[in-house]
Amino acid sequence: MKIAIDLMGGDKGISSNLKGAFMALDEFKDIEIALIGREEEIKRAMENSNYENERVEIINADEVIENNEEPAMAIRRKKDSSIVIGMRALKEGKVDAFVSSGSTGALLSGGILIVKRIKGIDRPAIGFIYPKVDGNGFLLDAGANSECKAKYLYQFAIMGSIFAESILKMESPKVGLINIGEEKEKGIELYKESYRLLEESKLNFIGNVEPRYIFKSKADILVCDGFTGNMILKTLEGTADFLFGNIKSVFKKSFKSKIAGLFVKDDLKEMGKTLSYNDYGGALLLGLSKPVIKAHGSSDYIAIKNAIRQAREVVKNDISQSIEKRLLGERNEN
Repeated sequence: MKIAIDLMGGDKGISSNLKGAFMALDEFKDIEIALIGREEEIKRAMENSNYENERVEIINADEVIENNEEPAMAIRRKKDSSIVIGMRALKEGKVDAFVSSGSTGALLSGGILIVKRIKGIDRPAIGFIYPKVDGNGFLLDAGANSECKAKYLYQFAIMGSIFAESILKMESPKVGLINIGEEKEKGIELYKESYRLLEESKLNFIGNVEPRYIFKSKADILVCDGFTGNMILKTLEGTADFLFGNIKSVFKKSFKSKIAGLFVKDDLKEMGKTLSYNDYGGALLLGLSKPVIKAHGSSDYIAIKNAIRQAREVVKNDISQSIEKRLLGERNEN
């Protein structure tokens, strides 16, 4: 399979994105990589890296879509941008997946306008893996749709369940609805109606989940609107940064605490990995007809390598096709 990487996206620059791509090539022998960006800059960076591989293709893209640009307009105007060219290559079957740490809005707009949605899906959703006390969970939507209808949340639950079955290897994953309380009638009308749809579905729905129980919930899939999900995601990131920043300062306060820190250093590193987006790679744009992975804007080479790993798993398990088949089966039953 061939996976395209947007080298122009993110905060770390071409060299870091390249390093992640090369690490992925070394680790996964069944993939090829298409490097998308300004060809001359890529070639200069590759000279500095001293890396050559017959499984690498360079696709020139002269333009870059910046985070401050209006997404849909930028997609239409910047035809030679790395995001648009990557999306076209994906649509035309020249690559099997597309990974970018660029503008989230542009990726969503490009996905909808160029790659297109899966038949039966009204809105794509951003899904991210998060740590739990008993493994991993999957939350969506994490920012694609600030305003939702109940049927969107129901579709998010279907897509999340298929992702959990295929990628996280869960049998009959439990679905929870993020809400301000566990009671069935809690929340605004959107969540009351979403509860009714999920309760009547064939999904393994276990009810409402309060945000404070995210890490301890029995739910494997958590569903919410994109505004709420994005707030949760950024709160988790900020909490992790705050927590580990304070832990580090505690172990630097005195000679005694420095000695204590040496004994727990490795354990703290392992705990840090469970909360780091670098180890999860990226967020999947579920609902598009082909795989698009959104890596964090601050992704280093480790995160890029893991985003490519995630793209590879999604392609191998043909998530988009599985979602379409599930929706078709439901339509036939109805």
